[in-house]
Amino acid sequence: MDEYLRTSFEGLDREYKDGDIVDRMMPDLSHSRTQIRSGAFFRALEQDFPLFACTELRLRVGPCRVLIPDVCVFSPALPSEQVPATPPLIVLEILSPEDRLSDVRAKLEEYRQWGVAHVWLADPHGRRLYECDPGFREVTFFRLAEFGLEIKPNDIFD
Repeated sequence: MDEYLRTSFEGLDREYKDGDIVDRMMPDLSHSRTQIRSGAFFRALEQDFPLFACTELRLRVGPCRVLIPDVCVFSPALPSEQVPATPPLIVLEILSPEDRLSDVRAKLEEYRQWGVAHVWLADPHGRRLYECDPGFREVTFFRLAEFGLEIKPNDIFD
Protein backbone atom coordinates (compact mmCIF):
# COMPACT_ATOMS: atom_id res chain seq x y z
CA MET A 1 0.00 0.00 0.00
CA ASP A 2 2.75 2.48 0.94
CA GLU A 3 4.58 1.87 -2.34
CA TYR A 4 1.35 2.30 -4.32
CA LEU A 5 0.59 5.59 -2.54
CA ARG A 6 4.06 6.91 -3.50
CA THR A 7 3.69 5.86 -7.15
CA SER A 8 2.66 8.07 -10.04
CA PHE A 9 1.41 6.35 -13.16
CA GLU A 10 1.61 7.48 -16.75
CA GLY A 11 -1.82 8.19 -18.15
CA LEU A 12 -4.77 7.35 -15.92
CA ASP A 13 -4.16 6.74 -12.24
CA ARG A 14 -4.73 3.17 -11.11
CA GLU A 15 -6.64 1.70 -8.21
CA TYR A 16 -5.25 -0.63 -5.56
CA LYS A 17 -7.22 -3.72 -4.57
CA ASP A 18 -5.80 -6.17 -2.06
CA GLY A 19 -2.23 -5.93 -3.31
CA ASP A 20 -3.07 -5.65 -7.02
CA ILE A 21 -2.76 -2.50 -9.11
CA VAL A 22 -5.87 -2.25 -11.25
CA ASP A 23 -6.19 -0.33 -14.52
CA ARG A 24 -9.20 1.89 -15.11
CA MET A 25 -11.06 2.33 -18.40
CA MET A 26 -9.97 5.14 -20.67
CA PRO A 27 -12.68 7.83 -20.77
CA ASP A 28 -14.10 9.16 -24.01
CA LEU A 29 -15.31 12.68 -24.83
CA SER A 30 -18.81 12.16 -23.35
CA HIS A 31 -17.34 10.80 -20.12
CA SER A 32 -14.87 13.68 -19.88
CA ARG A 33 -17.50 16.34 -20.50
CA THR A 34 -19.84 14.81 -17.92
CA GLN A 35 -17.03 14.69 -15.38
CA ILE A 36 -16.05 18.31 -15.84
CA ARG A 37 -19.67 19.52 -15.89
CA SER A 38 -20.43 17.55 -12.70
CA GLY A 39 -17.37 18.95 -10.95
CA ALA A 40 -18.23 22.48 -12.07
CA PHE A 41 -21.85 22.06 -10.94
CA PHE A 42 -20.80 21.09 -7.42
CA ARG A 43 -18.02 23.70 -7.36
CA ALA A 44 -20.61 26.40 -8.05
CA LEU A 45 -22.70 25.14 -5.12
CA GLU A 46 -19.79 25.75 -2.71
CA GLN A 47 -20.85 29.40 -2.51
CA ASP A 48 -24.16 28.42 -0.87
CA PHE A 49 -23.63 24.97 0.62
CA PRO A 50 -20.82 23.13 2.46
CA LEU A 51 -20.17 20.87 -0.56
CA PHE A 52 -16.62 20.37 -1.82
CA ALA A 53 -16.09 18.51 -5.10
CA CYS A 54 -12.99 16.59 -6.16
CA THR A 55 -12.30 14.65 -9.34
CA GLU A 56 -10.07 11.59 -9.73
CA LEU A 57 -9.22 11.54 -6.01
CA ARG A 58 -7.75 8.42 -4.44
CA LEU A 59 -9.94 7.23 -1.56
CA ARG A 60 -8.69 4.71 0.99
CA VAL A 61 -11.83 2.59 1.34
CA GLY A 62 -10.08 -0.11 3.38
CA PRO A 63 -6.66 -1.11 4.71
CA CYS A 64 -5.71 -2.69 1.37
CA ARG A 65 -8.05 -0.89 -1.02
CA VAL A 66 -7.90 2.45 -2.81
CA LEU A 67 -10.61 3.41 -5.29
CA ILE A 68 -10.75 6.47 -7.53
CA PRO A 69 -14.21 7.86 -8.29
CA ASP A 70 -14.78 10.17 -11.22
CA VAL A 71 -16.28 12.78 -8.88
CA CYS A 72 -16.69 12.83 -5.12
CA VAL A 73 -18.19 15.51 -2.91
CA PHE A 74 -17.30 16.06 0.73
CA SER A 75 -19.43 17.78 3.34
CA PRO A 76 -19.28 19.65 5.67
CA ALA A 77 -15.56 20.19 4.94
CA LEU A 78 -12.69 18.84 2.89
CA PRO A 79 -10.68 16.14 4.66
CA SER A 80 -7.16 17.00 5.79
CA GLU A 81 -5.61 13.79 4.38
CA GLN A 82 -4.23 13.71 0.84
CA VAL A 83 -5.74 10.23 0.42
CA PRO A 84 -8.93 10.43 2.49
CA ALA A 85 -9.95 7.44 4.59
CA THR A 86 -13.28 9.04 5.50
CA PRO A 87 -16.19 8.55 3.08
CA PRO A 88 -17.36 11.56 1.10
CA LEU A 89 -21.04 12.47 1.04
CA ILE A 90 -21.34 11.68 -2.69
CA VAL A 91 -19.54 9.45 -5.14
CA LEU A 92 -20.41 9.80 -8.81
CA GLU A 93 -19.10 7.27 -11.29
CA ILE A 94 -19.49 7.96 -15.01
CA LEU A 95 -19.81 5.11 -17.49
CA SER A 96 -17.26 4.70 -20.25
CA PRO A 97 -18.08 2.59 -23.31
CA GLU A 98 -15.65 -0.18 -22.25
CA ASP A 99 -16.95 -0.44 -18.66
CA ARG A 100 -18.43 -3.76 -17.62
CA LEU A 101 -21.64 -3.08 -15.75
CA SER A 102 -20.99 -5.90 -13.27
CA ASP A 103 -17.64 -4.30 -12.31
CA VAL A 104 -19.19 -0.84 -11.99
CA ARG A 105 -22.02 -2.15 -9.83
CA ALA A 106 -19.56 -3.94 -7.54
CA LYS A 107 -17.54 -0.72 -7.16
CA LEU A 108 -20.69 1.28 -6.39
CA GLU A 109 -21.72 -1.26 -3.77
CA GLU A 110 -18.25 -1.06 -2.20
CA TYR A 111 -18.64 2.71 -1.84
CA ARG A 112 -22.06 2.24 -0.26
CA GLN A 113 -20.80 -0.35 2.21
CA TRP A 114 -17.88 1.95 3.08
CA GLY A 115 -20.41 4.57 4.20
CA VAL A 116 -20.92 6.93 1.24
CA ALA A 117 -24.44 8.34 1.67
CA HIS A 118 -25.10 9.04 -2.03
CA VAL A 119 -23.68 6.60 -4.57
CA TRP A 120 -24.56 7.58 -8.12
CA LEU A 121 -23.87 6.45 -11.67
CA ALA A 122 -24.22 8.64 -14.76
CA ASP A 123 -24.45 7.21 -18.28
CA PRO A 124 -23.54 10.08 -20.61
CA HIS A 125 -24.25 8.06 -23.75
CA GLY A 126 -27.82 7.21 -22.73
CA ARG A 127 -28.24 10.40 -20.63
CA ARG A 128 -29.42 8.22 -17.75
CA LEU A 129 -28.91 8.45 -14.00
CA TYR A 130 -28.77 5.60 -11.47
CA GLU A 131 -28.62 5.32 -7.68
CA CYS A 132 -27.13 2.56 -5.58
CA ASP A 133 -29.04 2.71 -2.31
CA PRO A 134 -28.92 -0.41 -1.79
CA GLY A 135 -29.62 -2.03 -5.08
CA PHE A 136 -29.33 -0.31 -8.40
CA ARG A 137 -32.14 1.70 -9.95
CA GLU A 138 -32.63 4.31 -12.62
CA VAL A 139 -33.80 7.73 -11.43
CA THR A 140 -34.90 10.90 -13.24
CA PHE A 141 -32.67 13.10 -11.03
CA PHE A 142 -30.23 12.83 -8.14
CA ARG A 143 -31.63 14.11 -4.85
CA LEU A 144 -29.67 15.65 -1.98
CA ALA A 145 -32.55 15.92 0.47
CA GLU A 146 -30.31 17.25 3.26
CA PHE A 147 -29.70 20.37 1.15
CA GLY A 148 -33.01 20.49 -0.73
CA LEU A 149 -31.18 19.96 -4.02
CA GLU A 150 -32.02 18.02 -7.15
CA ILE A 151 -29.44 17.36 -9.86
CA LYS A 152 -31.08 16.86 -13.24
CA PRO A 153 -29.56 15.36 -16.40
CA ASN A 154 -29.19 18.81 -17.98
CA ASP A 155 -27.04 19.88 -15.01
CA ILE A 156 -24.32 17.35 -15.83
CA PHE A 157 -24.77 16.20 -19.45
CA ASP A 158 -23.99 18.24 -22.58
